Amino acid sequence: MKLFFNQQQDAVLERPQKISFGKAITKSFHQDVREQVDVYFKQNQLSRGANAEMIIKSTLILTTWVGTYILIVFNLVSPGMMLALAMLHGFSVALIGMNIGHDAIHGAYSTNSRVNKILGLSFNMVGANDYVWNITHNIVHHTYTNMPHYDEDIQQIPILRMDPTQDLKPIHRFQYIYAYFFYCLAMISWVFVKDYVKFFQHQIGPHFRKDFPRKEIFRLFLYKSIYYTLFLIIPLVVIDLAWYWILFGFVISHFVGGFTLAIIFMLAHIIEGTEFPEPDTDGKVDMPWANFQMHTTSNFATNNRVVNYLFGGLNFQTEHHLFPKVCHVHYPKISHIVKETAKKHGLPYLVQDTFFGAIASHTRLLKKFGRPAA
Repeated sequence: MKLFFNQQQDAVLERPQKISFGKAITKSFHQDVREQVDVYFKQNQLSRGANAEMIIKSTLILTTWVGTYILIVFNLVSPGMMLALAMLHGFSVALIGMNIGHDAIHGAYSTNSRVNKILGLSFNMVGANDYVWNITHNIVHHTYTNMPHYDEDIQQIPILRMDPTQDLKPIHRFQYIYAYFFYCLAMISWVFVKDYVKFFQHQIGPHFRKDFPRKEIFRLFLYKSIYYTLFLIIPLVVIDLAWYWILFGFVISHFVGGFTLAIIFMLAHIIEGTEFPEPDTDGKVDMPWANFQMHTTSNFATNNRVVNYLFGGLNFQTEHHLFPKVCHVHYPKISHIVKETAKKHGLPYLVQDTFFGAIASHTRLLKKFGRPAA
């Protein structure tokens, strides 16, 4: 219980080591690519925020999310159709997270901060917590991408070995097989465990917090309560099925959403070609931050229109890391600028050509990490 509720732990809390990135001697890649992307938006007179396509897509996703819920809780379809709709509902939850909530919390959905704040609440309404996500993802993951012991996204449960410095256990030999089952549990963990644990940790990666904002504590429990009421308690009360079938539908919905979210995020970093750089003993990284991102991040299926449309531009992960405040609908266009500028500066531009090719590459890397180094 200390992990959750003791905000006044020891009198003196040890702060994590500060990490610093190298500085470019000449004109940096980051400066160069930012200037060229700025020119692209100015010449085409485009906003960096959402366009009509993004607004239409968001409307369709939210309509699917609300519509599937209504059809289920009002007993408007057969039990078999309820299960199918529960799976579709879980998929729509993942799409909300990747397309709407993700962009909004990054400040990328709109150039209006109030609009971003309102749309960011969609993250809370699908069971997650925007405050925790901002720290673990926006601050920690985006700064220390793939850095062992610092990037929370590669510090998974011990049964999964996601970086080459993690202790190797005999069971890891089979992780390339069982990992996909644990990906299905991602949303269940998120909704019931992860947000609470991360919220009340003083240190997340290198990010240190002495105190926890009371307002955010209230918001955490408020939105979690709303979520449990809407998607667990009300269905148990009003759906005309046995309670165990309702719980089964709840779990299946979360399995679909969890797997979708987990696999898309994994394909951007835990994939062949990406690196897992470590700072030296003084906490220094021997390259500028933007160069670091080019070594730790990979795109996938960038020519696949379905993937581009559904998954919030996360298959253009390189562009997202370099330009997190640009709405993802612009990534396909600016990717050509990023690729050419990276080539000019002698930096890698990692990409897996197809979605299933990326899954195969991720599986091979899991298999490699599950065995002793050659």
